[in-house]
Amino acid sequence: MQAPTRLIHPELRRAALDLLVCADPAEKCQRVRELFERRAELALDTATDLTADPSIAALVQQQVPGRPPRPRLVDPAAVPQRSPFTLEGRAALVHAICHIEFNAINLALDAVWRFPGMPAAFYDDWLRVAAEEAYHFGLLRAHLQRLAADNTPAWDYGAFDAHDGLWAMCEKTAHDPTARMALVPRTLEARGLDATPLIQAKLRKVGTADALEAIGLLDIILRDEVGHVAIGNHWYRWLCERQGLEPVAHYRHLARLHSAPRLRPPFNDEARRRAGFSQAELDYLLGA
Repeated sequence: MQAPTRLIHPELRRAALDLLVCADPAEKCQRVRELFERRAELALDTATDLTADPSIAALVQQQVPGRPPRPRLVDPAAVPQRSPFTLEGRAALVHAICHIEFNAINLALDAVWRFPGMPAAFYDDWLRVAAEEAYHFGLLRAHLQRLAADNTPAWDYGAFDAHDGLWAMCEKTAHDPTARMALVPRTLEARGLDATPLIQAKLRKVGTADALEAIGLLDIILRDEVGHVAIGNHWYRWLCERQGLEPVAHYRHLARLHSAPRLRPPFNDEARRRAGFSQAELDYLLGA
C-alpha cells in the first residue's frame, strides 16, 4: 500500500490550492483523494480571501492550473474527429473524456480555494467532487493504457490533442461564485449528462470488449456526475436566494455576459431532473 503523502498546508482551502498547482496527474489524483479522506484533520478558514494575498496571486498567475506539458491544447475546432469503429478512434474518445475529468479535478479544487464566505458544506462538497473526479480520471486512464494496439506504444493521457474550454470558463467566472456555479457545473459539466448516453449508444454499435468495458465506466461516471451537477444546482440556487435573484432570469443574464455556449438538444431530461433542474429550467433550454 502506498504511504500517505504529507499534506503541505494545515488549512483546507490553502491545501486545495497546493493540489491545484500540482502538475503530475497521478500525484494530483492520489493527493486529492488523501486530502478528502483527511479533511477532518485540517482547519477550515471560510473567511479569508486568498486571492488578496500577493504571494498567492503570483503563484496562481504562474502555476494555475497545474497540468502536464501534454496534451497539446488547441482550438476546439482543431481537435480531429475520429471514428469509434477504429481502435485509435476509441482511444481518442476515451482520451477526450479523460481530459474532461482531469479538468474537472482542477475546477473543483479551484472552487474550494478561491471563494470565501461560503458555508463549510460548500467546501466539503467540492472537495468530494474533486476526489470523485480523480477516481474517474484513474479509471479512464487505466482503460486508455490498455487500448494499445499490437506492437505500438501504450496510449496514455497526453497522447492526443485536446482543448481548454472548461478551464477558459473557469477563468471567466473567477470573480463571481454565482457565475461559476451557473456556467461550469450546471452548464458545461451538465452537458456530459446529455452526451454520455449518445456516446454509449455508439460504443454499443462497435460491440468490442473494450467498447463494452468503456460503457461500464461511463455508467459509473454518469451516476456520479448527476450528483456533481446537483451540487452546482444547489449552490447556484443558494447564492441566488442570498442575493435576491431569480435563478432562470439570472442564468440567462450570466450566459450572455460570459458568452456561454448555447446548448442544443437532445437533452437527458431524466438525468437533469435527478440533478435538480426544474421544469422551468428544462423549458428554458429548449427555448434558449
